[in-house]
Amino acid sequence: MSNKVAEIGDEIYRELGEPSELSIAAISFWLRTNIGYLNASLGTDFSVDIGDVSDGRDYEISPRLNEMEKVIYKLTYHVYHYDVKIREILTTASTDAVIELESDGSRIRKTNKVDQSRTYLKAREFRSIELVRLTDEYKRGNIFPVQVAGNDTIEATFALNRQYNRIRSTY
Repeated sequence: MSNKVAEIGDEIYRELGEPSELSIAAISFWLRTNIGYLNASLGTDFSVDIGDVSDGRDYEISPRLNEMEKVIYKLTYHVYHYDVKIREILTTASTDAVIELESDGSRIRKTNKVDQSRTYLKAREFRSIELVRLTDEYKRGNIFPVQVAGNDTIEATFALNRQYNRIRSTY
């Protein structure tokens, strides 16, 4: 499991299907500059160490991400990526009025921008739901009480012939 930003960016690039309009460097830059979003979401304190290329510590995340933190970080980028795609499509949707054109036995068909944006919106929604679920699961598993204090319980004694004090309702 790698802890370098560029290698996580490479994994994301491959998961998205190696899109031609995107580069590993662009993803890595986003990951470096948005580490604070991960910290705010999970209540953690990660940082990106610039390090030194000669010792192999170039843009490494410290402390090390565990597998769930890494998945949450990657899902965060996926949601961002789909947001960008939806925004691009919706800004150009008004310029594409022709959807299908047929002449002399040849046909040109353009994809409907609204349908395309719906597809990206569904993908974004799926990733967002998964991100929220994993973030909640992470928080539930990593939050421990700081202090347990107080005397809000009554010590119980158990015996077979013992009468228990119970409050009887007078309703």
